[in-house]
Amino acid sequence: MKKIINTPENYVRDTIEGIIAAYGDRLKLLNGDFRMVMARQMPKPGKVGIVTGGGSGHLPLFLGYVGKGMADGCAVGNVFASPSSGKMADLIRACDFGGGVLCLYGNYGGDNMNFQMACDEVEIDGIQTEIVTAADDVASALSENAQKRRGVAGLIYAYKIAGAAADEMMNLQEVADITRKALNNIRSMGIALSPCIVPEVGVTTFTIGEDEVEIGMGIHGEKGIEVHKMMTADELAAVMLEKIVSDNPLENGDEVSVLVNGLGATPLEEQMIFYRAVHKLLDNRGVSVVLPHIGEYATSMEMAGLSLTVFKLDDQLKRLLKAPASTPFYNFS
Repeated sequence: MKKIINTPENYVRDTIEGIIAAYGDRLKLLNGDFRMVMARQMPKPGKVGIVTGGGSGHLPLFLGYVGKGMADGCAVGNVFASPSSGKMADLIRACDFGGGVLCLYGNYGGDNMNFQMACDEVEIDGIQTEIVTAADDVASALSENAQKRRGVAGLIYAYKIAGAAADEMMNLQEVADITRKALNNIRSMGIALSPCIVPEVGVTTFTIGEDEVEIGMGIHGEKGIEVHKMMTADELAAVMLEKIVSDNPLENGDEVSVLVNGLGATPLEEQMIFYRAVHKLLDNRGVSVVLPHIGEYATSMEMAGLSLTVFKLDDQLKRLLKAPASTPFYNFS
């Protein structure tokens, strides 16, 4: 294992300390604890608080979306591991600005269990919460079992919609409902070209041939749906978009936002070549793209590969998507 770190056991702490050193004017630790990060700027009284959380190793997901117009706080876990319910509960309390708290995160077992425990705990304090989970990965379960799907890069769009709704001073139920509406129109799929190495494990998360690509691979190295000989960017785009559209059909005249997400070791040039192919395929269907996102939004350490997310829009969702947002890792004005 060759990584620019100090020790594997301090990987997460050192990462968070680096982020605070760089962006301490915008982010702060709750009670000095590197496991809980909040936006430094206090929102309007009565605004719905938005809390997220998840394992490290995916930067800028989850911590990178704490800021104006997105999440208010993030509970930080070890690499690919859920934060504790106690940290989540403390963060929920700190992010209750009088309007209740939306807990928004990816659909993974540990996060589901711990966030539910945290919500049960703060209920004793009189804090109202709503849980909304992203489950946008079409490769991880069939449509009839969509509730079992993993949450991947579609979560970025969910943060954006929830944050904009909360900034409009919608109430907690309204923010939860519009975020669920957004997620019902978001689908993602990933591919992997090479594995990553978790620092405290020291070995690759999976193996794949030099001339192979795994379709449907998860961001923790979860097994995909098929392995192929390497394809061209145009071929990969066609396969991935077809699987997404077959799950959430698009029609002539529809508007979508497209997110092409590098998993950690895929050059931006390759992401642009892939986006070019997706854009052509959508244009051929008569589908327009609004606010494309191309870059690293939800990584998996140094994994090579990318994911494609398609977000079908209506007028309300498009308006919220275009609302201003600013975090150390995401800016739109």
